[in-house]
Amino acid sequence: MHKKGGVTKVHYKGKGGEKSSDHPEDFIVFVESADDVREWKKYSSKPLVEVANSFDVFVTGKHGNQGEMNRASKGQLEAEFGTSRDDDVMKVILQQGTIIESESKEGKGNRNVANSGGSARD
Repeated sequence: MHKKGGVTKVHYKGKGGEKSSDHPEDFIVFVESADDVREWKKYSSKPLVEVANSFDVFVTGKHGNQGEMNRASKGQLEAEFGTSRDDDVMKVILQQGTIIESESKEGKGNRNVANSGGSARD
């Protein structure tokens, strides 16, 4: 189970194209929790559906794990992974990618009231 309000994703840095000028694409998948990924790596009998938040794979336009995310095309997946099968792509990303956990900004509120145009009593 994932942290309340938190987001956990796995970032996979692609290998890039055949030309040295080709920059690698960044692939992102969302998972239930970092612990689920670690458990899946340790015990590969754990069903993938219990690890993946969804089977959607996203690309960030070569902006690391922070860029605007768009769903990866079938062509992008086939070029990088040799397949566009969700299960196969997900396994490679989970196995070789980097787990990134982040907290949601929800509930933090505006901490700099002076810049918000309101007063501390609002």
